[in-house]
Amino acid sequence: MGYKFYGWENATVPAISDEYPAIATPRALYDALSNIWCSYTCAPRLRDKWSEDNRTLGQCSITAFLVQDIFGGEVYGIELSDGNYHLFNDVGGCVFDLTSEQFDEKLDYSKYTKQSRDVHFAKEEKRLRYEYLRNRLGGKDNA
Repeated sequence: MGYKFYGWENATVPAISDEYPAIATPRALYDALSNIWCSYTCAPRLRDKWSEDNRTLGQCSITAFLVQDIFGGEVYGIELSDGNYHLFNDVGGCVFDLTSEQFDEKLDYSKYTKQSRDVHFAKEEKRLRYEYLRNRLGGKDNA
């Protein structure tokens, strides 16, 4: 399959745990999430624009922290023109963004700030959307 998300060519880092046995690489996670991302998991401020054709819209933070759970690394954010941040992952120098397809323009991945799970999940709705993704992904503890 030809992927379109940023960094897909090198998104082959191995999982750091066996919680999700079927998820061996970020590409496999992308495949699985493509069947889970929905309007509910979309950020509320973008929900009215979410569609099956733009599944990654509004999914960045919950996806990036799920990537970190499975593959490790750091979560970084690019500040957007509206003041919000778009999150992506860096796992040992392998930079990829499973939700980059939501943008028509190219993002500048060289200007970023480290993001905190505690800050993002202080918003209960975001934490609940993240937990929904985790549960639907069906890890060993969630099967």
